Amino acid sequence: MTAPRLSAARLAAAPPPPEVARPGYDRAALRPAIVHLGLGAFFRAHGALYTEDVLNRQGGDWGIVGVSLQRPDQRDRLAPQDGLYTTLERGPVGERARIVGSLLGVLVAPEDPAAVLARLADAGTHIVSLTVTEKGYGHDPASGRLRLDHPDIAHDLANPAAPRSAVGFLARALQARRAAGIAPFTVLCCDNLPHNGALLAGLVQDFCRVQDSDLADWVAREVCFPSTMVDRIVPALAEADHAAALAATGFADEAPVGHEPFRQWVIEDRFGPLGRPAWEAAGAQLTQDVAPFEHMKLRLLNGAHSALAYLGYLAGHKTIVEAVQDPALRDYLQRFWAEVRPMVPPPPGQDLAGYTDALLQRFANPAIRHRTWQIAMDGSQKLPQRLLATARERLAAGLPIPALALAIAAWARYAGGVDEAGAAIDVRDPMAAELRATLQAAGDDPAARIAALLRLTKIFGDDLAGLPAFVAAVTAAYRHLLRHGARAAAAAI
Repeated sequence: MTAPRLSAARLAAAPPPPEVARPGYDRAALRPAIVHLGLGAFFRAHGALYTEDVLNRQGGDWGIVGVSLQRPDQRDRLAPQDGLYTTLERGPVGERARIVGSLLGVLVAPEDPAAVLARLADAGTHIVSLTVTEKGYGHDPASGRLRLDHPDIAHDLANPAAPRSAVGFLARALQARRAAGIAPFTVLCCDNLPHNGALLAGLVQDFCRVQDSDLADWVAREVCFPSTMVDRIVPALAEADHAAALAATGFADEAPVGHEPFRQWVIEDRFGPLGRPAWEAAGAQLTQDVAPFEHMKLRLLNGAHSALAYLGYLAGHKTIVEAVQDPALRDYLQRFWAEVRPMVPPPPGQDLAGYTDALLQRFANPAIRHRTWQIAMDGSQKLPQRLLATARERLAAGLPIPALALAIAAWARYAGGVDEAGAAIDVRDPMAAELRATLQAAGDDPAARIAALLRLTKIFGDDLAGLPAFVAAVTAAYRHLLRHGARAAAAAI
């Protein structure tokens, strides 16, 4: 017999077992006050759950409308379920399911950009949050400036009523609110970018200034862009998640999401006059300065994740937990952190050695199957903030970079599109074609291949190709990878 599909009516008629948490508030009282651009698994397992917890504890009307900027998949899965979905918290000692109700619906931008703009411009929208990944902002990762030649940005400047990019939607909606005399929404970036609020503010102002300098000035003066730091490991949806949700709740769910128990959300307490949910009641940290927290996370967690992803994939490991179970990579990870920690000012009250010890335990959680291939995606956009910034700082201080250089070299090997067994790698990166062409044009000489990559200033800036110590370290690591493989190269650090 086919299991009943999760829906509001079925949830009311046949509640799940008592150990499965479900909305304890009146969903009918929710209004679309939060619009989230980039409705993927991470937000549904993080920001939406903080909002869900506030609603369960305090009530209120802070409902969420999601926006898919590329594909209708998420809408097609969630719409028949009235926006309901199951989260599966997976720890070393077991799994806990809950049904989440704070999501009211999903819009698909390519199908109807006018509907998305109308929702953003509506006076009832108080917060617009984003998880569109590092590549979703149309910017140059090395400089942090908007790329006016980016295909989506160029399209949006030419077609402002039908944008494609997150920046284009924000600019057009803010323009409409200003024209209508409606207070601006707060823009809450939740992607892994340094100073993400200030960065996004600059990108939106850059976009506006091309067309209307007065609008750009108004955005700079009136719109709040708090910076944030988000942290939770959320693997991509796996087929086993459907079976786990059904077993726990009794409902078929096409949009479950699994996650680790740990979560953290640090938010700069700088919101506009329209307010925000009391996320601190659900454990979020409101602060005047997010920078120390984001710095710690980007360098120590995200940097280590990328290093493990490239080395682990090349060594044949499909998941992070497999990679840290490999003694050579586990020992390398400790040396990587020993290299990075001295360059990270600890946030107030934070012991960095304790933080990395906890990270190792999180990476080793056997219930979380976070694929190395998934983390390896979009490396050209991630390297500048996760690895290259630390390498610059160590070299400026006269310190060596063997562990960092190996991680960068592993990315270069991965970007070449062939693994250690000679099998093709499905490289998912906005610069994939350019990376492949660059490496092919350089020929087989390792030094020539690294030199060619370092000339890609969109990744490495204008400086790194001219730093002999950096070039030598990455070239040596790359040679070692090619000759001996990832495990041996890691063990040699």
